[in-house]
Amino acid sequence: MAANYDNSAWFYDRLSRMVYGRAIIRSQVYLLEWIPAGGAILIVGGGSGWILDEITKRHPSGLNISYVEISAKMMALSRKRNAGNNNISYINDAIENLTDETNYDVVITPFLFDNFTEQTLQKVFVYIHHRLKPQGIWLNTDFKLTGKWWQNVLLKSMLLFFRLVCRIEAKKLPDIEKCFEQHNYNAIDQKSFFGEFILSTVYSKKSKF
Repeated sequence: MAANYDNSAWFYDRLSRMVYGRAIIRSQVYLLEWIPAGGAILIVGGGSGWILDEITKRHPSGLNISYVEISAKMMALSRKRNAGNNNISYINDAIENLTDETNYDVVITPFLFDNFTEQTLQKVFVYIHHRLKPQGIWLNTDFKLTGKWWQNVLLKSMLLFFRLVCRIEAKKLPDIEKCFEQHNYNAIDQKSFFGEFILSTVYSKKSKF
């Protein structure tokens, strides 16, 4: 069965704050300045939707947002967030099942890819990749191992917990940065958080020649 965060919806945000303080929030908010006014935005795996509140602070209107979240309970929480006068389509499904043909100016993937094996990462990545316009912006936040012993301990504990509770398939962190390199993206801004364990990156999609 596919990973689904229904079982953790009621405590997920509190648990993340307990472990990471505000680093999870700060790492994602850091990227939001790259969202252009009037843009078409795709958010994949938005969780409880607090990021919509933060986006609305910067863009109270004018955005067209497709909000994709596979967990029905997370989606229910997201619908209660402040979207201002932005146009939001809530899609309670896996991103691979999205059938519309919208091309997006910005893609946001917050802690999405750490759920996947390398094989699933490639599949999901390519699907999203084809939805992003040439020269579009991809805002990605995820974990990164930089050789510190405690990072491996924390990562293994976290993956084991969410394999048991939410049925994620990952047993190790896939090579996310390599995936962006293989698909011809440029990293144009980057910042690390929580002892370099969390990495937020702004990628620009190169135009086809």
